[in-house]
Amino acid sequence: MSLRIVFMGTPDFAVPSLDLLLQNGYNVVGVITAPDKLGGRGGRQLLQSAVKKYAIDKALPVLQPEKFKNPTFLKELRALNADLQIVVAFRMLPEVVWAMPPKGTFNLHGSLLPRYRGAAPINWAIINGDTETGVTTFFLQQAIDTGDLILQNRLPIGENDTAGDVHDRMMLLGAQTVLQTVQLIEQNRVQPQPQNDAEASHAPKIFHETCAIRFDQPTQKVHDFIRGLSPYPAAWTLLDGQELKILKTTKMLTPHALAPGTFVSDGKKYLRIATTDGFVQVHALQLQGRKRMDTVAFLNGYSMTPDS
Repeated sequence: MSLRIVFMGTPDFAVPSLDLLLQNGYNVVGVITAPDKLGGRGGRQLLQSAVKKYAIDKALPVLQPEKFKNPTFLKELRALNADLQIVVAFRMLPEVVWAMPPKGTFNLHGSLLPRYRGAAPINWAIINGDTETGVTTFFLQQAIDTGDLILQNRLPIGENDTAGDVHDRMMLLGAQTVLQTVQLIEQNRVQPQPQNDAEASHAPKIFHETCAIRFDQPTQKVHDFIRGLSPYPAAWTLLDGQELKILKTTKMLTPHALAPGTFVSDGKKYLRIATTDGFVQVHALQLQGRKRMDTVAFLNGYSMTPDS
């Protein structure tokens, strides 16, 4: 195929999109990804992005700019002579980059835009109790996540789905949507639609301090908050002065007279935390300084007074 494509992405979420393009014979002439960074044990190991590892395995040219307006990088990008640029889970681009190819630059976003513009669309959709989300491809323009819509595909959210569950399904749906979008562009069948700003909502970046669980709310809201932050960055509370991440729960709408936030356990098999109208039953958790475990394993190694 003659369409010359530059692909931009960094994490695991972006890899299936790049892989599906190659499987379908598209000419990916270059990959742009984040610079290698120090990490691992002791912070001394140079870590490559998931997209870079994949690109190297497929012998694709890789560029890793520190700054997008660097003249050397811009010269190298122009030399790739791309017709189209595709962005999946990457940094914000300056106009000098996204306006470069003749067929434009499109981005894959993890929501049904204009809903949940911003950094954490999957998390906020679940936290807000939505039963449906989806993916959107759109042409980039100056303001983030505001460009003209190309294609949308919907994805249901189950009542106990975590952000991780939705992320993994969305990753595959996103890859299919990227492929469909490229096919539309290649066939000159795209009919971009402007976003309705009046319907916009936002999904701002999430910080550790805002992940503290407030149990003085209905069970449904507490449950949605926990699953919307699982597995990362993870909702947390305190147990005996230590941070306890709560990673998987189910709802128990059982009346009680306990103060919200009260822990209830038999010391062996179950752990529940009181809300205003019931409990969240904890199935997976992680105490500060320990690994993730299920509730039975946790109670086997942590002394809790039964029914306390």
